[in-house]
Amino acid sequence: MKYTLSNELKSALEGKCPRCRKGDLFKAPLFSFRSKKMNETCPHCGLKFEKEPGYFYVAMYISYAFNVAELLTACFATYFLTNNLESPWLYLGVSLSAAILMAPVNYRYSRVVLLYWLTPSFRYRPDIYDVQ
Repeated sequence: MKYTLSNELKSALEGKCPRCRKGDLFKAPLFSFRSKKMNETCPHCGLKFEKEPGYFYVAMYISYAFNVAELLTACFATYFLTNNLESPWLYLGVSLSAAILMAPVNYRYSRVVLLYWLTPSFRYRPDIYDVQ
């Protein structure tokens, strides 16, 4: 697989290993009721995802940024779709609903962003893994 941005985005959205792009980061798909646990190592190349204890605390801040962006978007959309209705209960309901519905997505993709774009040592290495 030749390196291109589209291949990288596709692998990230699918939750594949950032180094080999074949192994799964998570044990279950995003939209399933099974466990949302992450694999400790890549099933294909053996890369250990958690570099050090507490490594994924950074993902908490990424998830916070995702949540702020989603809540602002939901509130602005509500404001424009309801013709400037200013009920605080409406905004509270929309905000809580958006936060709860997006929590599994934020959990998963905050870790993906951390591994793919914020950890320089986890770059794609087609030269050391069998690529066909």
